[in-house]
Amino acid sequence: MPTCLGKGVALSITEPGLWQWLALLQHELLLFAGVFFLIGALDDLAVDALWLWLKATGRAVTQRRSRPALQNRSLSGPIAVLIPAWQEAAVIGQTIRHLLDTWPQPQVRLYVGCYRNDPATLGAGIAAACGDPRLRLVIHGREGPTTKADCLNRLYAALALDEERAGQRFAAVVFHDAEDMVDPGALGLLDEAIADGADFVQLPVEPLVPHHRGWLARHIGAHYCEEFAEAHGKALVVRDALRAGVPGAGVGCAASRRALDGLVARHGLAGGDGLPFASDSLTEDYELGLAIAAAGGRCRFVRAAGMTGG
Repeated sequence: MPTCLGKGVALSITEPGLWQWLALLQHELLLFAGVFFLIGALDDLAVDALWLWLKATGRAVTQRRSRPALQNRSLSGPIAVLIPAWQEAAVIGQTIRHLLDTWPQPQVRLYVGCYRNDPATLGAGIAAACGDPRLRLVIHGREGPTTKADCLNRLYAALALDEERAGQRFAAVVFHDAEDMVDPGALGLLDEAIADGADFVQLPVEPLVPHHRGWLARHIGAHYCEEFAEAHGKALVVRDALRAGVPGAGVGCAASRRALDGLVARHGLAGGDGLPFASDSLTEDYELGLAIAAAGGRCRFVRAAGMTGG
């Protein structure tokens, strides 16, 4: 029996109206959200518990290493460093000089990817070269910007061509961004881990908040720093202990040459272009370590505290 409200308005208690349907939808969405939040919380609790157990049992000890010894370590083989750069004229020169000065090994070759419609970045790179034969500036055939993955593919093609010409293959490929200030001991640690059988290695990254930028950029940057601190201080320590795949940060990481060959073969079987990265991907850095792990590669997260002596 309908119930009358006001003049001529009848609502049936057996036929929900629009607001009843919206309320029901709201409750269902809240239920689903609550379940997924619970799953996420349980996942975080599991990581926290494992990290505490690793610390308590001494399995998560940070190494103490000599920076000078690592910095001057003879590398196990040639290493290529890839840096994609689009409109980075303000920073790329300093990055190039710092990297080549900090990593003095003659077996290092730095590949910087520039675009033909970005002459400022190209000019800054040329000015920073100072005749160092370890630097190669690679000009992309397309006009920028493209994705970082696409620029990395262009750099990979350049290093593969250099390997063919020289008749010598690189042992590993290191990835960095145009604004990175590399640590003196980082290359030695990466080379050690690759030589020890790792296919992908990630080092802890210390992101810096851009204080010279506006309020919004600083607060977004602070959140970014907190995410890195959480991941590289705890989550990746647990993943390394479990021998699970390690998601890459896109900087401070290296892949063995054989692992990149595996990615090339995998993309080729999937109808790709014979290059290691999906050009349309926006998360190629995160996917790199996970893709290598999925192909059976060994991933490592290496934490070390540098000492100035020894």
